[in-house]
Parts: sequence; structure tokens; C-alpha cells
Amino acid sequence: MTAVRPAHAAPALEEPAFLGTKSRNRWLSLALRAGVPALLLAAWWYSTAHDLVSTEVLASPGQVVRAFWELVGTGQLRDYALASFGRAGLGVGIGVGVALVLGLVSGLTRLGEELVDATVQIVRVVPFLALVPLFISWFGVDEAFKVALIAVSSASPMYAYTYLGVRSVDRKVVEAVRGFGLTGWRLAVGVIVPSALPNILMALRICLGISLVGLIAAEQVGATEGIGYLVTLAQQYYRNDYMVLCIVVYAVIGIGVDLVIRLVERTAMPWLRHGAATG
Repeated sequence: MTAVRPAHAAPALEEPAFLGTKSRNRWLSLALRAGVPALLLAAWWYSTAHDLVSTEVLASPGQVVRAFWELVGTGQLRDYALASFGRAGLGVGIGVGVALVLGLVSGLTRLGEELVDATVQIVRVVPFLALVPLFISWFGVDEAFKVALIAVSSASPMYAYTYLGVRSVDRKVVEAVRGFGLTGWRLAVGVIVPSALPNILMALRICLGISLVGLIAAEQVGATEGIGYLVTLAQQYYRNDYMVLCIVVYAVIGIGVDLVIRLVERTAMPWLRHGAATG
């Protein structure tokens, strides 16, 4: 017969490991985010200051700062930046708006998918830079050409991510909501679009990044103002500092846009903050 183990010999209970999400110190997070760019900036300054890289190949940070104040003083940087913002904003607005509607139509209904998806997929795989000669023959080299090229460049990611987001919505949730009488556009706006919002915002981040490529390509042809036009002038007059400055301006614009979209994500989807990785 098996002996019964005394109660006092039972192992002591241990405190379970923390199962929640530990928040990282905000200042540590900011320091880590800024660390790599700061190191790259320091390497850039050191290599140009000690003649490891010729300033004829890569302008020094000091030269770029002087070029910045030179363009600010003449007012050209402000005028060119506003021209580029206007083109990019209009082109992205048109491209993203049309692609968002097509993605919703294709993702929500089988008929919409049959009518829209195949055609959009054909257009999506065509590199938008290959459309430059065709768009020039259609629109000339005026603003319509530039806006159309930016719109096409930003449309494909929005359509693909919107379609994927709508198709990824849990069908059980949709059926449950329909059981409460929510159908049609109310179902789409109230349930499906909010559920697909993470994909849509990710698409917006990608669209805005790609639209900068479209903006550069558009402003290389027939432009008299804009950041891309400034790149062309810098290349013609061998102003290496202006070319590096334009790269820095594009980088700052990209970072600013990304921060704005991250802020929208935190505001519209606060639950995502609790799902961040720990450590």
C-alpha cells in the first residue's frame, strides 16, 4: 500500500511570472531611436572633417547648413517646398482616395472583386516610372502630368492593403453584427473599415513614402519650382551641398509624415499600445 505524503512536505507555491506587458522607459526609447541616426551623423561629420571622404564627393554637414541658410535667405527653399507639398498632397489625395474606394468595393463584394481586382492587379505590376513617357504624351509636362504620376505611384499599396484588411476581418464578427440588423454601408463604415484600419494606415505610410519617389520623377520633367527641380539645378551647377540638402529635406519630410501617421494610430487605435513587444 502506497504511503500518503504528509501535508507539510508539499512544495511551496511560487509567484507566477509577470504575464502582462512591461512598459519601456520613454526616455530610453527615445535615446535608442535617436542613437543610430546620431552615429551616422557623427560618422558623416568625422569622415568629411578628416578628409576620409572628399567634400567634392559628399558635402560636409557645415556646407549643407550654409546651403540651407542661403536658400532660406533667398526664399527659394520655402517656395520650392510649398510647390512640392501642393503637388504631393493633391496627387496622394487622389490616388489614395480612389484606391481606398476600389479596395473596399473589391473586398466587400464578390461582384466588386470580379469587376475590379483583375484590372487593378494588372495596373499594379506595371512600374509607375514606365508610365512617364505615356503621361507626358497625354498631359504634357504641366501640373496635370505631375499630379497624375504621383497619384498612380501612391495608389497601388493602398488598394492592396485595403483589400487585404477587408478580407481579413473576422467573418464571425460580421455575421454577429448582421444578426443585430446592421447591413449595407452602415456595416461597412461601422465595423469593417475600423477592423481594417491597421492595414489602411500601414498602406498610407507606404503610399506617402512611394509618393516621394513619384514627386522626384515628376519634378525632373518640365518643372520650374519644387525640391526635385532644385536637385536638377544642383546637378547642373555641380552644387554638391544643394544635392545633399535636398536628400536631407526629403528625409525630414518622410520622418515627419511617419510621425503624424503614428500619432493617428495611437489616437484611433489605442489598444495597439498594449500589444507592443516587451524588453
